[in-house]
Amino acid sequence: MINLSGKKVLITGGSRGIGKACVELFIKAGADVFFTYERNAKAAKNLLKNVNRYKPEKQVIKDYQMNLSEEGDIVRVIREIVKEFKRIDVLVNNAGIWKYGEADTMTKENWEETIRINLTGTFLVTREVSRVMKKKKYGRIINITSTAGQRGEALHSHYAASKGGVISYTKSLSSELANFNITTNSVAPGWVDTEMCDEVFEDANYKESVRKGIPVGRIATPEDIAGPVLFLASDLARHINGEILNVNGGSVLCG
Repeated sequence: MINLSGKKVLITGGSRGIGKACVELFIKAGADVFFTYERNAKAAKNLLKNVNRYKPEKQVIKDYQMNLSEEGDIVRVIREIVKEFKRIDVLVNNAGIWKYGEADTMTKENWEETIRINLTGTFLVTREVSRVMKKKKYGRIINITSTAGQRGEALHSHYAASKGGVISYTKSLSSELANFNITTNSVAPGWVDTEMCDEVFEDANYKESVRKGIPVGRIATPEDIAGPVLFLASDLARHINGEILNVNGGSVLCG
């Protein structure tokens, strides 16, 4: 039912995890997809190789190396995409980091790194892309946040603060950009079985305790998050704006 043929989609952090699942699903929906990665060029090339096996010949998928901490790098990549493809219809702000940090021992550098990448990086990408969307009078912006941004998260206060900031940013943009036919929404996952969680999930007992704490009885896969993202990018969601869509199996009921 969801057909995004002809749409130009930018997904940050698209070489692995939720971003990778989004890339694959948007390609299957017919969109032209551009995705960024920072360091893992091998994963990006493998994704390109796999997707090229099944996508139609004329459908575009292209990767861009981009440092989310560098404003100049972000501006360069967005300009490259727009110069070649003329527009960006859908933006998925997915790239981010999640690191351990106790409130009383966390360094200023640790705090600022997370805020810089998760919050400021989202702002910078969105600033550049929204300019293009406003000129075209069309856009769909989907920010990947977290239940941590709604309820907080012990030992990850910097992460929770960054995602809470993105949630407020999402709501602000939803009002500011709506007159330009641009909607802004967020998908807020709970636990997702991705590379980001590999270290904590090495403890099988802990992983099982997480699973048991989720009412549906399973930990989300990246594909479980990509589906709602695709929905919000489609015309089925054209009247949804400023929404924080929780995708957590019922483990956090944030209303």
